[in-house]
Amino acid sequence: MNVLIIAAHPDDEVLGCGGTIARLVKEGHDVYIAIMGEGITSRYRQREEVDRALVEELRVRSQKVSKFLGIQEVFLYNLPDNRFDTVPLLDVVKIIEELLGRLRPQVIYTHHAGDLNIDHVVVHRAVLTVTRPVVDYSVKEIYAFEVPSSTEWAFSQFRPAFKPNMFMDISDTLELKIQAMQLYESEARLFPHPRSTESLRAIAQHWGSVAGLKAAEAFELIRHVR
Repeated sequence: MNVLIIAAHPDDEVLGCGGTIARLVKEGHDVYIAIMGEGITSRYRQREEVDRALVEELRVRSQKVSKFLGIQEVFLYNLPDNRFDTVPLLDVVKIIEELLGRLRPQVIYTHHAGDLNIDHVVVHRAVLTVTRPVVDYSVKEIYAFEVPSSTEWAFSQFRPAFKPNMFMDISDTLELKIQAMQLYESEARLFPHPRSTESLRAIAQHWGSVAGLKAAEAFELIRHVR
């Protein structure tokens, strides 16, 4: 089975479904990752002010993470960080459309529509636009993941709120998720930040307790065609 993770920024793929990725790879599925944005440049007043070496370092980190998790291939794009809403939606759609035509995934994991981060919202909209169900289309399942420090920080003020109804058991792969996040040195934070090791472990244990598991990642099922 071909599985495609479509994330806005480097580290979103790990934060949202790193344990799931590791589990799917262990089960023998072919997992691919698309990271739509460059990351990091929104931390500067002007995008042009950023040291491009920092952007390149983040890209290298993404590749290291993908290799660590056993990904088939990672696709890195250059949409402007936290400025996806300045790009015509059609341009984002075309990137994803080309990728789906090439990979023909059966399953997609991507961002939730109610996130605080505008880039996450745009990616979600673009994914649903591309995956409109037509005859002979490959995508049968679409899941939306949460991103710690984005989804919960919307405080359910944006609709729809994240209401997970599918839980992936990551009891055996949680530590791989933690290790993968540690490879993103510039993006990881100290506790009590949601992107800290302690918080990521606590989140997984919380969702695990909800589903009767030791550790889990939570998803909202968008569509499942059988």
